[in-house]
Amino acid sequence: MRIDLATAPGSQERPNEDWVSASVPASGGGVLVVLDGVTPPAGGDGCVHGVPWFTARLGGRLTELSGSRRDMPLDRILAEAVRATAEAHRDTCDLSHIRTPQATVVVVRWDEAYVEHLVLSDSVLLLQAPGGEVAAVLDDRLERVPREVLRSVAATDALRNAEGGFFTAAADPSVASRAITGRTPRGRVRAVAALTDGASRWTDTFGEGDWAECLAVLRKEGAEGLIGRVRAVEVGPAVPRGRHKRHDDASAVYAEL
Repeated sequence: MRIDLATAPGSQERPNEDWVSASVPASGGGVLVVLDGVTPPAGGDGCVHGVPWFTARLGGRLTELSGSRRDMPLDRILAEAVRATAEAHRDTCDLSHIRTPQATVVVVRWDEAYVEHLVLSDSVLLLQAPGGEVAAVLDDRLERVPREVLRSVAATDALRNAEGGFFTAAADPSVASRAITGRTPRGRVRAVAALTDGASRWTDTFGEGDWAECLAVLRKEGAEGLIGRVRAVEVGPAVPRGRHKRHDDASAVYAEL
């Protein structure tokens, strides 16, 4: 088994709001967790702790539960992790605030029989079959929102964790039911990769290669190599405009099973 991961802040002036972890429990199998903390717009989020605190708490709980509670499906694990994280700051923060700290989520867990996955919001999961074919597991609800809507803070807030909008892990455990989940027989998966949108933009924003080529970069150059390629494109003159930042926190994890 080979696991490679890396994360890099989008700016040296701001803390990295991503979370990446990999765990290989003594009982066998493995777990990958990737979170992309949502940077709130100016005006606050009702929390005294901040997004990095939130992603560390949520990510740590997801990693621990995914490895220790094999009897729990991943959506229940996400619900429990969200609940526990909310309880950790309910007495000090306004968790009803629409921008209370939140994050996108990818969790992958495998054992001898199956590879399970959960994806919520716009981070990306890649599954590679033994023959080399690559399938992307995507939650595209945010991408369906028109960009002119996303340019308005008020309009975006109205769609945040709402019907007809998009969903992230925040303070309500019921959001776990909105996640995309599935499982694949272990023999049909050779490798997996999880990317925050700061890393997946190499494919889905800049079009430097398709998902299979993205996975090939991860295999040959590692997670740091892919992030380095993203940074090289970002400093060019043809960076697409829109809701995307010129530089974003970027994280990737790659595992050969």
